[in-house]
Amino acid sequence: MIETVKAHLVDVENFSTTTAEGIEEFRIKYAGKKGILNELFAAFRTVNNEEKKAYGQALNALKSAVADKVDSLKANQKSASKASHQLDLTRPGDALVLGAQHPLTLVKNRIIEIFNQIGYNISEGPEIEDDWHNFTALNLPEYHPARDMQDTFFVQTNPDILLRTHTSSVQVRYMENNTPPIRTISPGRVFRNEAISARAHCIFHQIEGLYIDENVSFADLKETLLYFTKALFGKSKIRLRPSYFPFTEPSAEVDIYWGLETEVDYRITKGTGWLEIMGCGMVDPNVLNNCGIDAEKYSGFAFGMGIERIAMLLYQIGDIRLFFENDLRFLSQFKAVN
Repeated sequence: MIETVKAHLVDVENFSTTTAEGIEEFRIKYAGKKGILNELFAAFRTVNNEEKKAYGQALNALKSAVADKVDSLKANQKSASKASHQLDLTRPGDALVLGAQHPLTLVKNRIIEIFNQIGYNISEGPEIEDDWHNFTALNLPEYHPARDMQDTFFVQTNPDILLRTHTSSVQVRYMENNTPPIRTISPGRVFRNEAISARAHCIFHQIEGLYIDENVSFADLKETLLYFTKALFGKSKIRLRPSYFPFTEPSAEVDIYWGLETEVDYRITKGTGWLEIMGCGMVDPNVLNNCGIDAEKYSGFAFGMGIERIAMLLYQIGDIRLFFENDLRFLSQFKAVN
C-alpha cells in the first residue's frame, strides 16, 4: 500500500499542463469526491498496525503534493496568460478623442480678449452678496421700485444676504478698493428667480464693463461699443435706444444691425434686421459717491451683456437650456469664436 502511495507521489511531481481544463481534471482525479486521495484514505483502516504510521505519513505527503501542484499549475497558467496579453508597443495607438470647450467659455474668453486689447483688466467677486453691493450702492435703496426689475433669491435666514442678480456688484467692490483711472470687465454667473424656458433661465452669465476717469463722455462709450461689435460680430453698425437703469444716467439699449440676408436673419430679428445685445450708460454720480469716488472730478460709463444671449446669436442656438444640459452631442460641435 505504501508503494502505491509513493508511485502516485512520483506521478504528481512529474505531472504538467498549461491549460485550465488540464489543471481541473488533475484536481478532480486526485482531490475530487471520488478521487484517488479519498480512496487511499478509505483504505487506511485495512493497513496493518505496524504500517499505519508510515502509510499515514506518505498519504499526507501525497495530499500536500497534490495541493501544491494545483497551486503551482494555476500560477504558471496565469503568468502565461498575462504574458500572452502583453501590449505590443510597436502597434499604432488608438486615436485620442479630444474634448471641446463649452460654448459659453469660448464666447466669454473671446469677449475678455477683445477688451484686454484696449486695456481692460478682469475683476471678480462673490456670488453670494450683501444688499449694499448688489442694490443700495447701485442707486437702489430699500423699497426702490426698480428692485422689482430683478426677481432675487434671498437667504431665508438673513434677508440682507442674496445670490447676486448681476455682476455690477463686482464693479462696486472694485471701485471701493481702487482709484481711477479704472478700466475693468467683470465676468461671472448670476441668479434670478425666473421661470426656465427656451429664452430664460434662473442661472446665467454676464460680462459687465466699467471705465472711470476724468472727462469720460458718452462719445467714449459709443466708440468702445463700435470697436467691440466690429471685433466680435464683424459688424459696426449700431444704434442706441434710450432706456432706464438705476445705476446709469443717461442709459441706453444697444442694438446691432444684423442684416436681412437669410431666412434665419428674418426670423431672429423679426424682420427688422436689428438685434438687441446689451445695455449701457454713463455711471450715475450717486454710484460714484457711494463707492468713495469724487463724482465732481471723475465720470465714467458702464455696459453689460448676457453671455448666453451673445452665444445664441453667434452660434444660432434657439434654446438657452441646451447650455446647461451637458449633452456631449451638443457641446462637442463648437469651435472658438474668431
